[in-house]
Amino acid sequence: MFEAAELRQSIPKAEFEAALPEIRSRLLAAQRALRTTKKSVIIVVSGVEGSGKTDVVNRLHEWLDARGLHTHAFWRDSDEELERPRYWKFWRTLPPRGSIGILFGSWYTQPIVDRVFKRINRAALDRELQRIVFFERMLALDGALILKLWFHLPKDVEDERITEKSKRKKSSSIYGPEAKEFAKHYDRFAEVSERAIRMTDTAEAPWRIIEATDARYRDLTVARTVLEALEDLVRTPDEKNSSSVVTAQADEEATLAGSGPTVLDRIDLAKTIDPDKCSKELAQLQKELGSLAWKAFNARRSTVVIFEGSDAAGKGGAIRRLIAPIDARLYRVISVAAPTDEERAQQYLWRFWRQIPRSGDMTIYDRSWYGRVLVERVEGFATVDEWSRAYREINDFEEQLVESGIMLVKFWLQIDADEQLRRFKERQEIAYKQHKITDEDWRNREKWDAYKAAVHDMVCHTSSTNAPWHMIPANDKRYARVQVLKTVVEAMVESL
Repeated sequence: MFEAAELRQSIPKAEFEAALPEIRSRLLAAQRALRTTKKSVIIVVSGVEGSGKTDVVNRLHEWLDARGLHTHAFWRDSDEELERPRYWKFWRTLPPRGSIGILFGSWYTQPIVDRVFKRINRAALDRELQRIVFFERMLALDGALILKLWFHLPKDVEDERITEKSKRKKSSSIYGPEAKEFAKHYDRFAEVSERAIRMTDTAEAPWRIIEATDARYRDLTVARTVLEALEDLVRTPDEKNSSSVVTAQADEEATLAGSGPTVLDRIDLAKTIDPDKCSKELAQLQKELGSLAWKAFNARRSTVVIFEGSDAAGKGGAIRRLIAPIDARLYRVISVAAPTDEERAQQYLWRFWRQIPRSGDMTIYDRSWYGRVLVERVEGFATVDEWSRAYREINDFEEQLVESGIMLVKFWLQIDADEQLRRFKERQEIAYKQHKITDEDWRNREKWDAYKAAVHDMVCHTSSTNAPWHMIPANDKRYARVQVLKTVVEAMVESL
């Protein structure tokens, strides 16, 4: 694979300087055009040590408008990053729509290094590469252009450059002990990197292998590669979806799916609990929960609890009972509403990735990432293709949370239509509850069957051994609150 990048190609200085002005002008024009689109560009900079990756990044900053660039170097993990799933640091640095992100180092670095030094086996590397393919495809389907640049040097050239640079006091590039150590394993890095490139070279995110022996050839190849990709991207018009058609499609599918029994029909909504018994159980569970929260903190085990459910099913009341015994320093409650402009400029999971708790903390979501397959599906805010592929995207997200050691608990609180109507009317009549009822709640009620179908599909596609759904009967609020606390306590006891 790398033989084609060892041809010792070069470009004369005069040719380089003659070509550059037009290329720079077109790059800036394409970048300006990008700002008017719903697309983003992610440039992954990887390759052999000593190949001039730093110089390339500096060149891109020189040629492009820095106001539309977001550059991030991944080389030393901070405490904040080490306390969260590995992909957290990548999600939080993704460029918003209309801009360009340059990733100096990326999701490829750790798997390759770990395999070179035999910290993982080939099967583990392949699993990481499969995750990368899925991740990049997800970003591409959301409108990101992923441009992956691999800079290659022959072994003798790499050795020569590292030796030369280490002798010089001043240099445009920094070569530390790590670079020298990597150079000692050139052949092993070449073998593992070739496998990584081959397995992740896809139509959505192809690799460009660039010979870096001659700096002018390297830089001009990068300029032309980025320019070609940008101009092609801005020439392609954004897909325009008719919201009315999408809504009709979603409603039609939901109606068809809702014509038969669903998982919600199996929930015994008649379950109740005696008020006195409820008070005793609740007090005991809260006592245990307060202690477990500190135990989780000391063990550096994070907890994520999400609440979904019918409107007026009592999610807020359950959350209040859940957090009552927990030290306020240990948790955050996030109420998920319609995305902000900043959040709409990113892939929909971005706003949830950025809120993942640090080690030992707890995050409670009142509504969650399941909005993509519930309200966005039923209301037509997402296309059929978008919400259909979201099941796998969500499963991958939750799998990464669990793999990193996070305790994940998912609740669906269900009430029947009559109980919902009673609670809606109560909220209208009682002054201190009027803020809980909106016109949107009444509109959602008219789509009861569509939401039932969406919930059924959600549970079927996303309830797994590691992240099961807990379906809670909530016609009796007291019963639901006890079941919620009991489930969380049992999950924490089992995990700690």
